[in-house]
Amino acid sequence: MRKIISGGFLSGHRTYIISGIGILSAIGAYMVGDTDIFTMLQSIFTLGGIYFLRKSSETKRKKHGKHSRKISE
Repeated sequence: MRKIISGGFLSGHRTYIISGIGILSAIGAYMVGDTDIFTMLQSIFTLGGIYFLRKSSETKRKKHGKHSRKISE
């Protein structure tokens, strides 16, 4: 039960999967004709931004340690 609540084997990859599926669905909606090109591009840039923000926070954690906090003096 604890694995299900914490996310199991996808616990560190959920953001990437959600962003990828969102980008694919935005492209699919454009190809079907449900949205115009501007809405598709807005969705792609937003989801891409979420992906890269997550990636950037992971690299900062690796650099400073997982639980470290920078304390300004």
